[in-house]
Amino acid sequence: MTQEIQDLVNQGKMLPLMEEFYTIQGEGFHKGTAAYFIRIGGCDVGCHWCDVKESWIASLHPPTDTEKIVANAKKYSDTVVVTGGEPLTWDMTELTRLLKTEGMQIHIETSGAYELSGIWDWICLSPKKMKLPTQSVYERAHELKVIIYNNDDFRFAEEQAEKVSRNCILYLQPEWSKRDKMIPEIVDYVMKHPKWKISLQTHKYLNIP
Repeated sequence: MTQEIQDLVNQGKMLPLMEEFYTIQGEGFHKGTAAYFIRIGGCDVGCHWCDVKESWIASLHPPTDTEKIVANAKKYSDTVVVTGGEPLTWDMTELTRLLKTEGMQIHIETSGAYELSGIWDWICLSPKKMKLPTQSVYERAHELKVIIYNNDDFRFAEEQAEKVSRNCILYLQPEWSKRDKMIPEIVDYVMKHPKWKISLQTHKYLNIP
């Protein structure tokens, strides 16, 4: 990568784009909603159960003009979901500014491991034990989605719920490979602790991206 391109990436005018696609939101508060997904490469959080590990290495994904990303998005939907990888690895200011210029609703799915940048209509925080969220993301999150891989994750979920605002919607979501084991545990937990809701990866049941 040339220094010129690196500078543009650092400024958010180019981003390591892994993929972009139009689909149905599968998880959390906005499940069932048509949305255009922008998946940005690069992540050092390192979840062992991550289902897009190919997103981790940013250098595998070509720096793409942010203007081009926005032009593609506006062809399909007025709702955009920025995900990764970990999108907050990069400065999201320019991308969200341009998306807002087009009148779009902008959502982000993030571990919160880096400081918040950009303008967001909806922030889905999915915290990970390996690299905890920054205070700026805790404070702004609209939705807390904790992945349940084992029973210790319920303890972690409660710790994280203490750090977000009172208005933040709380979700427990089974890790896909452990769903048969953990769904009964989650159902029982939510019935005993009704401040939580259940999120499922409905796009996987529907066999869509």
